[in-house]
Amino acid sequence: MSILKYTVLVLLTTFLMGTAYPVSKLGMMHTTPLALMGIRFVLAGGLLAMFSAKKPQPKGAKPWLQIALLGLFQSVGVMGFTSYSMRWITSGESAIISSTSPLMLIVWGALMGTAYRVRQWFGVAIGFVGVVITFGLHMSFDPGTAFAFAGAVCFTVATLIINRIAPAFDKRVLAAYQMLAGGIMLLAISFAGEKPSFDLNAEFALVVVWLVVLCSIVQFTLWFYLLGSSDPAKTSSFLFLVPVFSVLCSWLLLGEHVAWYVYVGGAFTCLGIFLVNWQGKIKPQSEPTARYQCQEEI
Repeated sequence: MSILKYTVLVLLTTFLMGTAYPVSKLGMMHTTPLALMGIRFVLAGGLLAMFSAKKPQPKGAKPWLQIALLGLFQSVGVMGFTSYSMRWITSGESAIISSTSPLMLIVWGALMGTAYRVRQWFGVAIGFVGVVITFGLHMSFDPGTAFAFAGAVCFTVATLIINRIAPAFDKRVLAAYQMLAGGIMLLAISFAGEKPSFDLNAEFALVVVWLVVLCSIVQFTLWFYLLGSSDPAKTSSFLFLVPVFSVLCSWLLLGEHVAWYVYVGGAFTCLGIFLVNWQGKIKPQSEPTARYQCQEEI
């Protein structure tokens, strides 16, 4: 792959990941958070499942249970908590907090006995300093912050699950069914607890199309194409661009005011994510890596 093509695809993919936050918040003006995410993943998972119908399908109860578990953490946990966080904090702040998952993976790997480079531990320290700056300077810890952190934790758990079960599945099939399973669970929870209403108009339709087609199907396809055609660790290092794009898009689409310390904290967090992922880890075969992350950062 040429450098130009690689650069364009990386920028496009991380841009789509970043837009998911402000576009989702825009969609929540027309329905409730869980209902929006449920619609997104049922449609995206259903379409992707149709496109992957000729791929090897799961057989037996165990694979389907694994898919359901992944959907619970990846689609329900990550996007459910993240979408709810934006009721209290900006979409840019939610993106910064949610993007700390690679830093959490390093800490988990160390607890499991994995050795890391000093550069990576430096990245973890810088990343969490960034989070403290982003939310510590105004001395408040509202529900939105807690929900965003819960989403990051779910993202970490989902990545560990993916790294364990992914070799047994076709990647498209796994992504399709876990989105579909998660979407069904989100809709069930929404209708049971939120009792959602829908403001059906052109803006809402555009939001759904953007989230389903671009932020789910297109972004997923491009991300795994990049992981399969280049060094996964190097490609994952560009995840630091996701909160950058999210903050910019939040300003453009929603007019969100971002305080100066959010920019500073976000810069620290992005730098930490970059240092953690750049060039991979010492023992990639035995550690929880970010190579399957963001199949739906989404």
